[in-house]
Amino acid sequence: MARSINQVILMGRLTRDPEQRTTASGKTIASFSIAVDRGGDSDAADFFEVTAWEKLGELVIQYLAKGRRVLVQGRLRQDSWDDKETGKKRSRVEVTATDVTFLDSAGDGGNAGGSSAPRTSAPAKKSDDVVIEDIDDKPIDLSEIPF
Repeated sequence: MARSINQVILMGRLTRDPEQRTTASGKTIASFSIAVDRGGDSDAADFFEVTAWEKLGELVIQYLAKGRRVLVQGRLRQDSWDDKETGKKRSRVEVTATDVTFLDSAGDGGNAGGSSAPRTSAPAKKSDDVVIEDIDDKPIDLSEIPF
């Protein structure tokens, strides 16, 4: 008999900033949502709720914001409950992340929150750069090479 497999890999953009909660036992939980484009010519997307626990959740809270691209690996979890207002049975499926890969840096413009540091247009030149101005065409004497 085959074993069961529950694994999902999603790549998309955060639709909102991650929210942090803490359990009664002190574990950190980060909740966020991602939009995954369906591809093709349409502008349609699918939206997924994601939770990341403990250290992974802390990293998500620290480094991610709305608009950032991520690759989420995890498993699907279905919750069911009775709606207190209507009495109807409700359910939802969410992703419990086992790994989150940040696909762009905070300065890549994907952070719609504007909390990223400004990017510089050109790297600063080091003052100890050596510039060779004159190169002669003399043959190299191999006996001068130390190895």
